[in-house]
Amino acid sequence: MIHQIDTTDNIVAFRALAEVTKEDFLAVVVPAVEHLVKQTNEVNFLLVLDTDLENFTAGAWLQDALLGLKHLGKWNRAAIISDSEEIISFTNGFSYVVPGEFKGFKKTDFNKALNWVEGNIEVK
Repeated sequence: MIHQIDTTDNIVAFRALAEVTKEDFLAVVVPAVEHLVKQTNEVNFLLVLDTDLENFTAGAWLQDALLGLKHLGKWNRAAIISDSEEIISFTNGFSYVVPGEFKGFKKTDFNKALNWVEGNIEVK
């Protein structure tokens, strides 16, 4: 399940809990990202992982990939929040292969991640 988190108008933010399905992406993530792109012409994205990656179904991964490809040139900043070093490292490496900035953050750094995605601070 994915819930949208209330934030400023220039980003979309989500929390993933338990099992995440294709339907979650289609009902929650895709409409929010589409709306943001129409409003700002870019994607600033934050995802808090409060579930293991194994709980994402194949359909969820496919929808995530399709969404990323559809707006490939629109990605500005994306933060993935997790306590997994592997996920943080993988996220940090994404900036080298796709447009935009991607950063992984620990859960204790939620506010820092949010401020970074909103464009309020720079993070090295």
